[in-house]
Amino acid sequence: MNKFTAQTEEMLNQLARLVQYNSERGEATEDKPFGEGPAACLAEGLKIAEEMGFRTKNLDNYCGYAEMGEGPEIIGIAAHLDIVPAGDGWDSAPFTLTRKGDKVYGRGVSDDKGAVIASLYAMKAVKDSGIPMHKRVRLLMGCNEETGSRCMAYYNEHEEPITCGFTPDGNFPGIYGEKGMLAMVARSKNTKILEIQGGFVSNAVCHKCHVVIPGGEVRKDALEAALAKTPLVSFSVEVTEGRITIEAQGVSAHASTPQLGVNAAGYTLQALAEAGFKDDFVEFYNEHIGVTNDGAGIGLKVEDEFGPLTLNNGIVGMKDGQIFATIDIRFPVTYKVDQLRMLCARHLEEDQGSIEILGGGEPLFFPPDSDLVTKLVSAYRDVTGDYEHEPEVIGGGTYAKSIPGIIAFGCEFPGADNHIHDANESLPVEELGLQAEIYQKAIENLLA
Repeated sequence: MNKFTAQTEEMLNQLARLVQYNSERGEATEDKPFGEGPAACLAEGLKIAEEMGFRTKNLDNYCGYAEMGEGPEIIGIAAHLDIVPAGDGWDSAPFTLTRKGDKVYGRGVSDDKGAVIASLYAMKAVKDSGIPMHKRVRLLMGCNEETGSRCMAYYNEHEEPITCGFTPDGNFPGIYGEKGMLAMVARSKNTKILEIQGGFVSNAVCHKCHVVIPGGEVRKDALEAALAKTPLVSFSVEVTEGRITIEAQGVSAHASTPQLGVNAAGYTLQALAEAGFKDDFVEFYNEHIGVTNDGAGIGLKVEDEFGPLTLNNGIVGMKDGQIFATIDIRFPVTYKVDQLRMLCARHLEEDQGSIEILGGGEPLFFPPDSDLVTKLVSAYRDVTGDYEHEPEVIGGGTYAKSIPGIIAFGCEFPGADNHIHDANESLPVEELGLQAEIYQKAIENLLA
Protein backbone atom coordinates (compact mmCIF):
# COMPACT_ATOMS: atom_id res chain seq x y z
CA MET A 1 0.00 0.00 0.00
CA ASN A 2 1.11 3.54 -0.67
CA LYS A 3 -0.40 7.02 -0.26
CA PHE A 4 -1.76 6.91 -3.81
CA THR A 5 -3.40 3.47 -3.69
CA ALA A 6 -6.89 4.97 -3.64
CA GLN A 7 -6.04 6.86 -6.84
CA THR A 8 -4.58 3.87 -8.67
CA GLU A 9 -7.44 3.38 -11.14
CA GLU A 10 -7.55 7.08 -11.90
CA MET A 11 -3.80 7.10 -12.53
CA LEU A 12 -4.06 4.05 -14.81
CA ASN A 13 -6.82 5.71 -16.80
CA GLN A 14 -4.59 8.73 -17.32
CA LEU A 15 -1.69 6.49 -18.31
CA ALA A 16 -3.89 4.72 -20.85
CA ARG A 17 -4.57 8.08 -22.49
CA LEU A 18 -0.83 8.46 -23.15
CA VAL A 19 -0.09 4.86 -24.10
CA GLN A 20 -2.71 4.96 -26.87
CA TYR A 21 -0.39 7.16 -28.96
CA ASN A 22 2.37 5.67 -31.05
CA SER A 23 4.74 8.48 -30.16
CA GLU A 24 7.89 7.20 -31.81
CA ARG A 25 9.64 9.76 -33.95
CA GLY A 26 7.89 10.28 -37.28
CA GLU A 27 8.24 12.45 -40.34
CA ALA A 28 8.71 16.10 -39.44
CA THR A 29 6.24 18.73 -40.63
CA GLU A 30 6.39 22.51 -40.39
CA ASP A 31 4.78 22.60 -36.94
CA LYS A 32 5.52 19.07 -35.70
CA PRO A 33 9.31 18.58 -35.62
CA PHE A 34 9.11 14.95 -34.52
CA GLY A 35 5.98 13.94 -36.42
CA GLU A 36 2.30 13.47 -35.66
CA GLY A 37 2.57 10.88 -32.87
CA PRO A 38 4.78 12.78 -30.40
CA ALA A 39 2.80 16.00 -30.98
CA ALA A 40 -0.51 14.27 -30.32
CA CYS A 41 0.82 12.61 -27.18
CA LEU A 42 2.19 15.94 -25.92
CA ALA A 43 -1.19 17.58 -26.47
CA GLU A 44 -2.81 14.80 -24.42
CA GLY A 45 -0.23 15.09 -21.65
CA LEU A 46 -0.75 18.84 -21.37
CA LYS A 47 -4.51 18.34 -21.40
CA ILE A 48 -4.26 15.94 -18.46
CA ALA A 49 -2.09 18.49 -16.62
CA GLU A 50 -4.63 21.27 -17.27
CA GLU A 51 -7.44 19.04 -15.96
CA MET A 52 -5.40 18.62 -12.77
CA GLY A 53 -5.13 22.39 -12.32
CA PHE A 54 -1.63 23.17 -13.58
CA ARG A 55 -0.44 25.97 -15.82
CA THR A 56 0.76 24.54 -19.12
CA LYS A 57 2.75 25.61 -22.17
CA ASN A 58 3.48 23.91 -25.49
CA LEU A 59 6.88 24.86 -26.90
CA ASP A 60 6.14 24.39 -30.60
CA ASN A 61 5.68 20.61 -30.20
CA TYR A 62 9.32 20.15 -29.26
CA CYS A 63 8.25 19.78 -25.65
CA GLY A 64 5.85 21.30 -23.16
CA TYR A 65 5.51 21.73 -19.44
CA ALA A 66 3.10 21.79 -16.51
CA GLU A 67 3.91 24.23 -13.73
CA MET A 68 2.89 25.27 -10.23
CA GLY A 69 4.22 27.64 -7.59
CA GLU A 70 5.88 31.05 -7.72
CA GLY A 71 9.38 32.47 -7.50
CA PRO A 72 12.55 32.82 -9.56
CA GLU A 73 13.91 29.33 -8.91
CA ILE A 74 12.60 26.34 -10.84
CA ILE A 75 12.62 22.73 -9.67
CA GLY A 76 12.57 20.76 -12.89
CA ILE A 77 11.21 17.28 -13.53
CA ALA A 78 12.22 16.27 -17.05
CA ALA A 79 10.26 13.31 -18.41
CA HIS A 80 9.62 12.19 -21.98
CA LEU A 81 6.62 11.07 -23.99
CA ASP A 82 8.39 9.71 -27.06
CA ILE A 83 9.09 5.99 -27.33
CA VAL A 84 11.24 3.53 -29.21
CA PRO A 85 9.42 1.50 -31.89
CA ALA A 86 7.15 -1.18 -30.47
CA GLY A 87 8.82 -3.94 -32.49
CA ASP A 88 7.35 -7.42 -32.53
CA GLY A 89 6.87 -10.24 -30.02
CA TRP A 90 4.15 -8.60 -27.93
CA ASP A 91 1.50 -10.67 -26.12
CA SER A 92 -0.87 -7.69 -26.10
CA ALA A 93 -1.46 -4.59 -28.21
CA PRO A 94 1.49 -2.25 -27.49
CA PHE A 95 -0.63 0.91 -27.77
CA THR A 96 -3.42 -0.28 -25.50
CA LEU A 97 -2.83 -0.30 -21.75
CA THR A 98 -3.44 -3.93 -20.81
CA ARG A 99 -3.67 -5.14 -17.23
CA LYS A 100 -2.69 -8.71 -16.39
CA GLY A 101 -2.62 -9.53 -12.71
CA ASP A 102 -0.51 -6.99 -10.83
CA LYS A 103 1.10 -5.46 -13.93
CA VAL A 104 0.11 -3.25 -16.84
CA TYR A 105 1.63 -3.58 -20.29
CA GLY A 106 2.16 -1.16 -23.16
CA ARG A 107 4.94 0.71 -24.92
CA GLY A 108 6.04 3.56 -22.68
CA VAL A 109 4.47 2.44 -19.39
CA SER A 110 7.94 2.40 -17.81
CA ASP A 111 9.85 4.52 -20.31
CA ASP A 112 8.63 7.16 -19.63
CA LYS A 113 4.87 7.77 -19.75
CA GLY A 114 4.18 6.16 -16.39
CA ALA A 115 6.66 8.54 -14.78
CA VAL A 116 4.87 11.51 -16.36
CA ILE A 117 1.64 10.46 -14.64
CA ALA A 118 3.39 9.70 -11.33
CA SER A 119 5.10 13.10 -11.42
CA LEU A 120 1.82 14.93 -12.10
CA TYR A 121 0.16 13.23 -9.14
CA ALA A 122 3.19 13.97 -6.95
CA MET A 123 2.98 17.64 -7.89
CA LYS A 124 -0.76 17.75 -7.17
CA ALA A 125 -0.21 16.15 -3.76
CA VAL A 126 2.39 18.81 -2.91
CA LYS A 127 0.08 21.55 -4.17
CA ASP A 128 -2.90 20.22 -2.20
CA SER A 129 -0.82 19.88 0.97
CA GLY A 130 -0.61 23.64 1.32
CA ILE A 131 3.12 23.80 2.01
CA PRO A 132 4.77 27.10 1.02
CA MET A 133 5.61 27.23 -2.70
CA HIS A 134 8.41 29.81 -2.85
CA LYS A 135 9.81 28.05 -5.91
CA ARG A 136 8.19 26.91 -9.10
CA VAL A 137 7.93 23.21 -9.91
CA ARG A 138 7.93 22.50 -13.62
CA LEU A 139 7.29 19.10 -15.22
CA LEU A 140 8.84 19.05 -18.69
CA MET A 141 7.32 16.64 -21.21
CA GLY A 142 9.82 16.02 -23.98
CA CYS A 143 9.20 14.53 -27.42
CA ASN A 144 12.69 13.52 -28.58
CA GLU A 145 14.59 11.81 -25.77
CA GLU A 146 15.02 8.51 -27.59
CA THR A 147 16.48 10.04 -30.76
CA GLY A 148 18.67 12.94 -29.76
CA SER A 149 17.02 15.13 -27.08
CA ARG A 150 16.61 18.07 -29.45
CA CYS A 151 13.48 18.84 -27.43
CA MET A 152 15.58 19.83 -24.42
CA ALA A 153 18.00 21.84 -26.55
CA TYR A 154 14.95 23.77 -27.76
CA TYR A 155 13.78 24.24 -24.17
CA ASN A 156 17.20 25.59 -23.16
CA GLU A 157 17.10 28.09 -26.02
CA HIS A 158 13.60 29.42 -25.32
CA GLU A 159 12.91 29.11 -21.57
CA GLU A 160 14.36 29.97 -18.18
CA PRO A 161 16.99 27.58 -16.86
CA ILE A 162 16.15 24.86 -14.37
CA THR A 163 17.71 25.46 -10.94
CA CYS A 164 17.80 21.83 -9.88
CA GLY A 165 15.71 18.70 -10.16
CA PHE A 166 15.58 15.24 -11.65
CA THR A 167 14.55 13.17 -14.62
CA PRO A 168 12.40 10.13 -13.75
CA ASP A 169 14.04 8.04 -16.46
CA GLY A 170 16.63 5.90 -14.70
CA ASN A 171 16.76 3.89 -11.50
CA PHE A 172 16.16 4.34 -7.79
CA PRO A 173 17.70 5.27 -5.45
CA GLY A 174 19.40 7.63 -7.90
CA ILE A 175 21.94 8.05 -10.70
CA TYR A 176 24.84 10.37 -9.92
CA GLY A 177 26.84 9.50 -13.04
CA GLU A 178 26.12 8.66 -16.65
CA LYS A 179 28.72 7.22 -18.97
CA GLY A 180 29.84 9.07 -22.05
CA MET A 181 28.70 7.97 -25.49
CA LEU A 182 30.22 7.36 -28.89
CA ALA A 183 28.18 6.57 -31.99
CA MET A 184 29.89 4.72 -34.84
CA VAL A 185 29.03 2.82 -37.97
CA ALA A 186 30.96 -0.08 -39.50
CA ARG A 187 30.86 -0.60 -43.27
CA SER A 188 31.93 -3.37 -45.58
CA LYS A 189 34.41 -2.93 -48.41
CA ASN A 190 33.96 -6.37 -49.94
CA THR A 191 31.37 -9.00 -49.10
CA LYS A 192 29.71 -12.05 -50.62
CA ILE A 193 26.63 -11.60 -48.41
CA LEU A 194 23.58 -11.02 -50.62
CA GLU A 195 21.16 -9.72 -47.96
CA ILE A 196 21.42 -8.79 -44.31
CA GLN A 197 18.90 -7.06 -42.10
CA GLY A 198 18.63 -6.98 -38.33
CA GLY A 199 17.62 -4.85 -35.34
CA PHE A 200 15.32 -1.84 -35.21
CA VAL A 201 17.13 0.88 -33.21
CA SER A 202 20.79 1.62 -32.58
CA ASN A 203 20.36 1.82 -28.80
CA ALA A 204 19.08 -1.72 -28.33
CA VAL A 205 20.74 -5.09 -28.93
CA CYS A 206 20.12 -6.48 -32.43
CA HIS A 207 17.48 -9.04 -31.50
CA LYS A 208 16.64 -10.49 -34.91
CA CYS A 209 18.66 -11.05 -38.08
CA HIS A 210 18.03 -12.20 -41.66
CA VAL A 211 21.05 -13.18 -43.75
CA VAL A 212 21.30 -14.57 -47.28
CA ILE A 213 24.56 -15.88 -48.75
CA PRO A 214 25.27 -17.62 -52.05
CA GLY A 215 24.62 -21.35 -52.16
CA GLY A 216 27.55 -23.72 -51.93
CA GLU A 217 29.58 -21.51 -49.60
CA VAL A 218 28.99 -23.66 -46.51
CA ARG A 219 27.38 -26.99 -45.69
CA LYS A 220 23.96 -26.73 -44.10
CA ASP A 221 24.79 -29.23 -41.34
CA ALA A 222 28.00 -27.36 -40.44
CA LEU A 223 26.16 -24.05 -40.26
CA GLU A 224 23.36 -25.49 -38.15
CA ALA A 225 25.91 -27.08 -35.80
CA ALA A 226 27.68 -23.73 -35.39
CA LEU A 227 24.41 -21.88 -34.77
CA ALA A 228 23.36 -24.50 -32.22
CA LYS A 229 26.39 -23.63 -30.09
CA THR A 230 25.25 -20.02 -29.70
CA PRO A 231 22.78 -18.61 -27.15
CA LEU A 232 20.34 -17.68 -29.93
CA VAL A 233 16.72 -18.27 -28.92
CA SER A 234 15.95 -19.84 -32.29
CA PHE A 235 17.33 -20.11 -35.81
CA SER A 236 16.56 -21.66 -39.17
CA VAL A 237 18.65 -22.44 -42.23
CA GLU A 238 16.95 -22.84 -45.59
CA VAL A 239 18.79 -23.95 -48.70
CA THR A 240 17.25 -23.13 -52.07
CA GLU A 241 18.76 -23.03 -55.51
CA GLY A 242 21.68 -20.67 -55.37
CA ARG A 243 20.93 -19.26 -51.88
CA ILE A 244 21.27 -20.07 -48.20
CA THR A 245 18.91 -18.10 -45.94
CA ILE A 246 19.42 -17.77 -42.20
CA GLU A 247 16.82 -16.43 -39.78
CA ALA A 248 18.09 -15.85 -36.23
CA GLN A 249 16.27 -14.75 -33.10
CA GLY A 250 18.22 -13.28 -30.20
CA VAL A 251 17.23 -11.21 -27.17
CA SER A 252 16.83 -7.44 -27.10
CA ALA A 253 18.28 -5.30 -24.31
CA HIS A 254 19.15 -1.65 -23.84
CA ALA A 255 22.45 -0.57 -25.38
CA SER A 256 23.71 0.45 -21.93
CA THR A 257 23.49 -3.19 -20.79
CA PRO A 258 24.21 -5.23 -23.93
CA GLN A 259 25.38 -8.16 -21.83
CA LEU A 260 21.73 -8.78 -20.96
CA GLY A 261 20.85 -9.35 -24.62
CA VAL A 262 21.77 -11.81 -27.35
CA ASN A 263 23.00 -10.17 -30.54
CA ALA A 264 21.38 -12.11 -33.39
CA ALA A 265 23.64 -10.52 -36.02
CA GLY A 266 26.80 -11.08 -34.04
CA TYR A 267 26.16 -14.75 -33.35
CA THR A 268 25.02 -15.37 -36.92
CA LEU A 269 28.24 -13.92 -38.36
CA GLN A 270 30.26 -15.81 -35.78
CA ALA A 271 28.56 -19.07 -36.79
CA LEU A 272 29.10 -18.37 -40.50
CA ALA A 273 32.83 -18.03 -39.92
CA GLU A 274 32.94 -21.19 -37.82
CA ALA A 275 31.08 -23.09 -40.54
CA GLY A 276 33.74 -22.10 -43.06
CA PHE A 277 32.23 -19.07 -44.79
CA LYS A 278 35.13 -16.95 -46.03
CA ASP A 279 34.11 -13.31 -46.28
CA ASP A 280 35.93 -10.03 -45.71
CA PHE A 281 33.15 -8.29 -43.79
CA VAL A 282 32.35 -11.33 -41.65
CA GLU A 283 36.02 -11.43 -40.68
CA PHE A 284 36.08 -7.68 -40.04
CA TYR A 285 32.90 -7.75 -37.95
CA ASN A 286 33.98 -10.71 -35.85
CA GLU A 287 37.37 -9.16 -35.14
CA HIS A 288 36.26 -5.59 -34.45
CA ILE A 289 32.71 -5.89 -33.06
CA GLY A 290 31.95 -9.52 -32.25
CA VAL A 291 29.77 -10.62 -29.35
CA THR A 292 31.87 -9.70 -26.29
CA ASN A 293 30.48 -6.13 -25.82
CA ASP A 294 33.74 -4.82 -24.33
CA GLY A 295 35.21 -2.84 -27.24
CA ALA A 296 38.42 -4.88 -27.27
CA GLY A 297 38.28 -5.27 -31.05
CA ILE A 298 38.74 -1.54 -31.57
CA GLY A 299 41.15 -0.90 -28.72
CA LEU A 300 38.53 0.33 -26.27
CA LYS A 301 38.55 -2.25 -23.50
CA VAL A 302 38.75 0.26 -20.64
CA GLU A 303 37.10 0.76 -17.26
CA ASP A 304 37.28 2.86 -14.13
CA GLU A 305 36.06 2.43 -10.55
CA PHE A 306 32.50 3.20 -11.71
CA GLY A 307 32.29 0.59 -14.46
CA PRO A 308 33.56 -0.68 -17.83
CA LEU A 309 33.05 0.51 -21.39
CA THR A 310 30.32 -1.33 -23.29
CA LEU A 311 29.80 -1.73 -27.03
CA ASN A 312 26.50 -2.56 -28.71
CA ASN A 313 25.59 -3.36 -32.31
CA GLY A 314 21.95 -2.38 -32.76
CA ILE A 315 21.19 -2.44 -36.48
CA VAL A 316 22.70 -4.23 -39.47
CA GLY A 317 21.57 -3.60 -43.01
CA MET A 318 22.65 -3.30 -46.61
CA LYS A 319 22.44 -0.41 -49.04
CA ASP A 320 23.70 -0.51 -52.62
CA GLY A 321 25.60 -3.69 -51.90
CA GLN A 322 27.41 -2.28 -48.86
CA ILE A 323 26.75 -3.61 -45.36
CA PHE A 324 26.48 -1.21 -42.43
CA ALA A 325 26.34 -1.94 -38.71
CA THR A 326 25.60 0.65 -36.03
CA ILE A 327 27.78 0.78 -32.93
CA ASP A 328 26.67 2.36 -29.65
CA ILE A 329 29.44 2.79 -27.06
CA ARG A 330 29.01 3.85 -23.43
CA PHE A 331 32.33 4.76 -21.80
CA PRO A 332 33.44 5.34 -18.17
CA VAL A 333 32.77 8.66 -16.47
CA THR A 334 36.44 9.47 -15.86
CA TYR A 335 37.27 9.36 -19.60
CA LYS A 336 36.73 11.98 -22.30
CA VAL A 337 35.59 11.64 -25.91
CA ASP A 338 38.99 12.71 -27.26
CA GLN A 339 40.74 10.00 -25.23
CA LEU A 340 38.49 7.37 -26.76
CA ARG A 341 39.10 8.70 -30.27
CA MET A 342 42.85 8.37 -29.76
CA LEU A 343 42.61 4.87 -28.33
CA CYS A 344 40.62 3.49 -31.24
CA ALA A 345 42.09 5.53 -34.12
CA ARG A 346 44.37 2.82 -35.52
CA HIS A 347 41.68 0.12 -35.38
CA LEU A 348 39.08 1.76 -37.61
CA GLU A 349 40.44 1.09 -41.09
CA GLU A 350 41.27 -2.34 -42.53
CA ASP A 351 41.24 -3.90 -45.99
CA GLN A 352 38.05 -5.80 -45.09
CA GLY A 353 36.03 -2.90 -43.70
CA SER A 354 36.00 0.47 -41.95
CA ILE A 355 34.44 2.17 -38.93
CA GLU A 356 33.42 5.82 -38.82
CA ILE A 357 32.92 7.82 -35.63
CA LEU A 358 29.67 9.74 -36.06
CA GLY A 359 29.70 11.71 -32.81
CA GLY A 360 30.11 11.59 -29.08
CA GLY A 361 28.90 12.99 -25.79
CA GLU A 362 30.83 13.54 -22.57
CA PRO A 363 29.96 11.77 -19.31
CA LEU A 364 27.93 13.31 -16.47
CA PHE A 365 29.06 13.13 -12.86
CA PHE A 366 27.78 14.54 -9.54
CA PRO A 367 29.58 13.74 -6.26
CA PRO A 368 27.42 11.19 -4.42
CA ASP A 369 27.48 13.37 -1.30
CA SER A 370 26.29 16.50 -3.15
CA ASP A 371 23.19 18.31 -1.89
CA LEU A 372 21.04 17.27 -4.86
CA VAL A 373 21.94 13.59 -4.72
CA THR A 374 21.55 13.51 -0.94
CA LYS A 375 18.07 15.09 -0.96
CA LEU A 376 16.76 12.77 -3.65
CA VAL A 377 18.21 9.58 -2.19
CA SER A 378 16.81 10.62 1.19
CA ALA A 379 13.33 10.91 -0.34
CA TYR A 380 13.58 7.37 -1.73
CA ARG A 381 14.78 5.94 1.57
CA ASP A 382 12.21 7.78 3.69
CA VAL A 383 9.37 6.35 1.60
CA THR A 384 10.66 2.82 0.99
CA GLY A 385 12.82 2.15 4.04
CA ASP A 386 15.44 0.74 1.65
CA TYR A 387 18.91 1.60 2.92
CA GLU A 388 20.58 -1.36 1.23
CA HIS A 389 20.73 -0.04 -2.32
CA GLU A 390 23.07 2.82 -3.19
CA PRO A 391 22.93 5.43 -5.96
CA GLU A 392 24.96 4.41 -8.98
CA VAL A 393 26.58 5.20 -12.30
CA ILE A 394 24.81 3.91 -15.42
CA GLY A 395 25.57 3.46 -19.09
CA GLY A 396 22.28 4.93 -20.20
CA GLY A 397 21.95 8.54 -21.21
CA THR A 398 19.11 10.69 -19.91
CA TYR A 399 17.90 14.28 -19.99
CA ALA A 400 20.39 14.95 -17.17
CA LYS A 401 23.00 15.46 -19.89
CA SER A 402 20.78 18.04 -21.57
CA ILE A 403 19.45 19.97 -18.56
CA PRO A 404 22.16 21.33 -16.22
CA GLY A 405 21.55 20.71 -12.53
CA ILE A 406 19.51 17.52 -12.64
CA ILE A 407 20.17 13.80 -12.24
CA ALA A 408 18.20 10.68 -13.11
CA PHE A 409 16.04 9.52 -10.19
CA GLY A 410 13.81 6.49 -10.75
CA CYS A 411 11.43 5.42 -12.09
CA GLU A 412 12.63 1.79 -12.13
CA PHE A 413 13.18 0.11 -8.76
CA PRO A 414 16.27 -1.92 -7.79
CA GLY A 415 16.27 -5.37 -9.33
CA ALA A 416 13.33 -4.65 -11.63
CA ASP A 417 13.22 -5.70 -15.26
CA ASN A 418 10.30 -3.95 -16.92
CA HIS A 419 11.47 -4.87 -20.44
CA ILE A 420 12.20 -1.28 -21.41
CA HIS A 421 12.96 -1.11 -25.15
CA ASP A 422 11.71 -4.67 -25.50
CA ALA A 423 8.44 -6.44 -26.22
CA ASN A 424 5.92 -6.62 -23.36
CA GLU A 425 7.18 -3.51 -21.60
CA SER A 426 5.48 -3.57 -18.20
CA LEU A 427 4.93 -1.71 -14.95
CA PRO A 428 3.80 -3.20 -11.63
CA VAL A 429 0.59 -1.39 -10.68
CA GLU A 430 1.70 -0.83 -7.10
CA GLU A 431 4.88 0.88 -8.28
CA LEU A 432 3.05 3.65 -10.12
CA GLY A 433 1.68 5.02 -6.84
CA LEU A 434 4.97 4.35 -5.06
CA GLN A 435 6.79 6.43 -7.67
CA ALA A 436 4.34 9.27 -7.03
CA GLU A 437 4.92 9.07 -3.28
CA ILE A 438 8.70 9.16 -3.70
CA TYR A 439 8.49 12.09 -6.13
CA GLN A 440 6.21 13.98 -3.76
CA LYS A 441 8.80 13.62 -1.01
CA ALA A 442 11.60 14.58 -3.43
CA ILE A 443 9.80 17.78 -4.43
CA GLU A 444 9.24 18.65 -0.79
CA ASN A 445 12.95 18.11 -0.05
CA LEU A 446 13.97 20.34 -2.95
CA LEU A 447 11.52 23.04 -1.86
CA ALA A 448 13.03 23.11 1.63
